[in-house]
Amino acid sequence: MKLSKKMNYVHHVGLVCTDLDRSIYFYHDILGFEFQNEPTGWFEGPELAKGVAVPGAKLRQVSLWVDETTTFELIEYANRPADSVKPAPNNNLGAAHVCFHVDDIHQTKKELEAQGVKFNSDVNVVDEGPLAGWRWCYFSDPDGLVLELIQWDYYDKAQHEAAAQEYLKNRPALATLKPLF
Repeated sequence: MKLSKKMNYVHHVGLVCTDLDRSIYFYHDILGFEFQNEPTGWFEGPELAKGVAVPGAKLRQVSLWVDETTTFELIEYANRPADSVKPAPNNNLGAAHVCFHVDDIHQTKKELEAQGVKFNSDVNVVDEGPLAGWRWCYFSDPDGLVLELIQWDYYDKAQHEAAAQEYLKNRPALATLKPLF
């Protein structure tokens, strides 16, 4: 059963960083995201610990505007586990990446590289299959968190809607899958 009201949009994406101030230099000064709120001081307490499901949580955060509806939240935990020094590889459960749409991927990549940003590859071009029209490339923030640029050159909405409906008609029955909860 679907929700009675649809979700409106992605309000924010949150990433845990090792040093909030260093990350602000990257996301604000290099990527150009403006402040939604100034960096907070450290805060903690039982309600926070319960809400984020981290015993003894102590954190500070900042939110930066990506566009008029979406923000980017950076969180620094004072009690991050000592062995939590690298993000999970892309193929690990829980690994994530954030993708930013740009108008000119080649120019954006060139400008970021001029500021020292390292990319995993050249711009990848997809002109076949479900992702036809994508031009994309991955890069990382100072903590190694995975980010992506995408330029969407074209999209055949009718074709994708038909393919999605075909999938829904033929997908495995829920009873044959691992339970949702």
